[in-house]
Amino acid sequence: MRLQDKVIVVTAATRGIGAAIVRACAQEGATVYIGARNMERAEAEADEMTARGLHVKCVYNDASKPDSYQSMIDTVVAAEGRIDGLVNNFGGTNPAEDKDLLSTSYEHFLAGVDANVGSVFLGCQAAAREMTKTGGSIVNISSIAGSVPDISQLAYGTAKAAINHMTKSMAVQLAKSNIRVNAVAPGMTATDAVADNLSDEFKQFFLRHIPLGRMADPAHIAAAVVYFLGDESAATTGQLIEVAGGFGLATPIYADAMDAAVAR
Repeated sequence: MRLQDKVIVVTAATRGIGAAIVRACAQEGATVYIGARNMERAEAEADEMTARGLHVKCVYNDASKPDSYQSMIDTVVAAEGRIDGLVNNFGGTNPAEDKDLLSTSYEHFLAGVDANVGSVFLGCQAAAREMTKTGGSIVNISSIAGSVPDISQLAYGTAKAAINHMTKSMAVQLAKSNIRVNAVAPGMTATDAVADNLSDEFKQFFLRHIPLGRMADPAHIAAAVVYFLGDESAATTGQLIEVAGGFGLATPIYADAMDAAVAR
């Protein structure tokens, strides 16, 4: 029960990594709010967890509506009296629009950066206004794409790199108020989105470049988040944990070198 009695909000948390974070936090004793635009789906998720004896509730949040971040935090504080943790899980890109430099329009680039960076800024700002009273922990979900450049998704990678820097900057600026800010950067993760949108051929190609040879499970991402939210990390701020199986860690010729070693 590492998060016993803490009040935590997780954005974009009705499925995938977000849902895994909600479950992990609730299982550790927290009261967890699912921040979601689709309230019907969020309520179904909350009802399922509540039936298992967990404390999970819903609060409206729409990443396309900046005002909904402040209203989300206000709603939670009105109900619980405080907020102890925020997980900024919202993020994503449209591969059809977010390509390389020569194939991406300026408008789509700005829209992609704004959606990803803006959601973190707004969420952190709204939560920090309350956390200055009691302290707290903020965890931003970044991506390995923010550390390892890709041949496409220029806006997404740029945004995640910006989130990594924002995390450190906010950690410095908020430390005086006993607010910690850290980030978790997933690599390829076994979510429904990956299963539905990536071919088996591409997944196998990608896995060749992961030293551990496997995708992360959403629960692995959630475990890193729980650590940052809990008192065990009370002296840790401004840090980034990559949960990516070592992707990007080895020499760029890693996959070919391993193939050659096996062939010998």
